[in-house]
Amino acid sequence: MIDIADPRAVPRSRSTTGALASLSLAMLLSSLSTSVANVALPTLSTAFAASFPAVQWVVLAYLLAVTALIVSVGRLGDLVGRRLLLISGLGLFSAASLAAALAPTLPLLIAARAVQGLGAAVMMALTIAFVGETVPKERTGSAMGLLGTMSAIGTALGPSLGGVLIASVGWRAIFLVSAALGVAAMLAAQRFLPMGGVTEDRGARGEGARFDTVGTILLALTLAAYALAMTTGRGHFGGLNVALLAAAVLGAGLFLYAEGKVASPLVKLALFRDPVLAPSLAMNVLVSTVMMATLVVGPFFLSRGLGLSEALTGAVLSIGPVVSALCGVVAGRVVDRLGASAMVVAGLALMAAGCVALAVLPGLFGVAGYAAAIVVLTPGYQLFQAANNTAVMADVDGNERGVVSGMLSLSRNLGLVTGTAAMGALFAFAVGTRDMAVAAPEAVAGGMRVTFTVAAGLVVVAVVIAVAGARNLPPRGGDGRQARGGRLT
Repeated sequence: MIDIADPRAVPRSRSTTGALASLSLAMLLSSLSTSVANVALPTLSTAFAASFPAVQWVVLAYLLAVTALIVSVGRLGDLVGRRLLLISGLGLFSAASLAAALAPTLPLLIAARAVQGLGAAVMMALTIAFVGETVPKERTGSAMGLLGTMSAIGTALGPSLGGVLIASVGWRAIFLVSAALGVAAMLAAQRFLPMGGVTEDRGARGEGARFDTVGTILLALTLAAYALAMTTGRGHFGGLNVALLAAAVLGAGLFLYAEGKVASPLVKLALFRDPVLAPSLAMNVLVSTVMMATLVVGPFFLSRGLGLSEALTGAVLSIGPVVSALCGVVAGRVVDRLGASAMVVAGLALMAAGCVALAVLPGLFGVAGYAAAIVVLTPGYQLFQAANNTAVMADVDGNERGVVSGMLSLSRNLGLVTGTAAMGALFAFAVGTRDMAVAAPEAVAGGMRVTFTVAAGLVVVAVVIAVAGARNLPPRGGDGRQARGGRLT
């Protein structure tokens, strides 16, 4: 765990170890709640006598709430205080989890999951933002790596924990466990997180700072429309998807117009000209799109292309999350030692090699080739995430940590939902059919090659953005800090 020699490095923190533990538990909970509900969908369909598309809203409501509100809650944390909002978000998450466990009908369960998603949005946005207030700057990478590890553990633990709980106790137990862990995280945050800091003392709660309600509504509707456009239709992009995508484009235009007119915007448009933040957001979208391809394409290739049983397919798919959990902290320490900018490029280079390996090795060596490629790709992703988050958050203005952290998390979520639709559609096109049950193993293998060849190209684009962004950075100031966004931070 990360230690601090100088207690003055972290203002008013009673225990850095305790603070990191509470942040890690919050991050684990938000990712666990994303994956744990998926395994319950067949059981919920039977329990409520509902169709599978109907019970899918148990997952979709959570994801929509997180995606639509994560930037807004980050900004709200900058205004009212991140500690207060994070504790409130954990309390809301816990209460919504309990409501989900007790829900007598499917609509009430879906509503509870949406509220749970709001609490998770607070947790995702503010855990990263709090790193700057809990660890010294030179250990930021290690903290980011730790949070990445906890996210990977939550994602990997969800299906197995959910399966055990459903089989032994019932589906309500998965939400009761979330409620209990949420209460534990809330108590730990209240005990260990810093009492004050930039925001609470003198930050964005200045006389002219107000919460941008119009911008919040426009951004939430825009992001919800985009997420729905990418996730409805179950792989078929029809008229409804086109209408939702058009609404998202219109909403984005209205949002940008509104942000340019208000005195205290939700997102300062100047942030998009920041030489570190803008490239980082673009790379995050591309990388998350690529990583989603492994979750979308991998199961079909292993089961249909290689003929593995369900049990073996699940075992092979678990390699990625396990490797991710093991290398997250190591990746963070490497970032601290060698520097964030260089490790962004190194992580992307590993990812590109992993994508090429996924396009080539499984066809030559079967399961062994697939596993070897994942072992290359996953550490590259963890290294990129730790370095990218560190590069963005290390020097960000204290009054903007929440909103910038929210934008980082949003870019990742947008990449995931885009990858679900775009990479899934590309795979189906390359295979030649949407019905994988009738696809020939050779066609599925061909789809795998095409998909990850394109994925490698997307990562190369991210490398170009990283290199160009590094060249465009302004010179460092006399105190060694980077001049960013027209100000010295």
